[in-house]
Amino acid sequence: MQSLSDMEIRDLMYLEASAAAGNFTRAAKSLGINTSTISRRVGRFEDELGLALFERGHAGVRLTSGGKAVLPHIRRALAELDAIRHAGDQNGNGIVGEVRLGVRMPPIGEPLRGLLFGWRERHPEVVLTIAEMNEWETQTGMAERRIDVALMTSHTLWPDAVTAPLYRERIVVAIPSEHPLAEQDALDWESLRKETVLVQGWDNSQSARAFYASFMGCGVRFQCHAASKQSVLALIGAGFGITLVTNSQAEAAFPSVVYRPIREENAWVQVELVWRPEAEDPAVGRFVAFMRDEARSRRLF
Repeated sequence: MQSLSDMEIRDLMYLEASAAAGNFTRAAKSLGINTSTISRRVGRFEDELGLALFERGHAGVRLTSGGKAVLPHIRRALAELDAIRHAGDQNGNGIVGEVRLGVRMPPIGEPLRGLLFGWRERHPEVVLTIAEMNEWETQTGMAERRIDVALMTSHTLWPDAVTAPLYRERIVVAIPSEHPLAEQDALDWESLRKETVLVQGWDNSQSARAFYASFMGCGVRFQCHAASKQSVLALIGAGFGITLVTNSQAEAAFPSVVYRPIREENAWVQVELVWRPEAEDPAVGRFVAFMRDEARSRRLF
C-alpha cells in the first residue's frame, strides 16, 4: 500500500470532481477521462486513507460523513496548488517581482521620468526600489547582488560593465541667483573657469571632478562634498559657488538657484543602463529589455 505522501494531485482532483458531480461518469466526462479510471483511483485513495469517502448506488455517489470531513481539506489543498501555479507563472514571466535600481543621479525630469512612467504603466505589479549611490558603491552593489540594474553616466562606468545607451542630456550650470553670471542668457567654459565649482566626491569616487575638469581645464577651484546633488544645490543657493547639472535636474527648483545653458558643443552627458548579465530574475530581464527598447524607439541617443 502507498503512503499518504505518495498521493497524487490528480487523485485530489478526481475526488473533488466526483463530490461536485455526484456521479463518477459525469465527473470523468468533466475531466476528460474514462469512468473506470476515476472509479479505480478513488477506490485506491479510499484504501490508502482506510476510509470510505463515497456511498455508491445506482443513482450515483454521495459523500459519507468521513468524506464530508475530508473534502474541505482537499479543496484547500487544490486551492493552494492553484495559488502556487499562479505565483510561479507570474514570477516566471516577470509579471510580478522586484527590480532593485541603483542610480547615480536622482530620476528627476525627462526623459527618465517618461521611461519609468511607461514601465510602471505596463508592469504595475513589479516593485521598483531605488538606491542612490556613487559608481564604486554601484559596482560593489552589483557584485554583491544588492542591486539588479543601474543608471549611470558613461564617465562613471567600470571597464567590464555590461551596458546599453539610454539617452543623452545637455549640461547646464547652476548659479546663485545674485551672482553676476546669472544676468547672462548663456555661458561658456571660459566664463566658468574662475568660479568655485562644487562637486560630489568621496574618497573612493572623484569621477565628477574629473568629468568637470575635462570640460573646464586645469586650475579650476573644486570643492568636493560627500553629499547628494540636492545638498550641493542647497550650497549653491547659499552662495558657496556654482555646479553643473543636467537639463532634467534643472527641472527641480531650489531657493536662490538659477540655471543657465552652456553654449558649447560638448556640454552633454551620456546615460547608460548597466546590469548583471548572469541575472536570472524575469522581472529584471523585462526591465532591461523595456528600458533599452523604449529608449531606442524614442530615439533618445
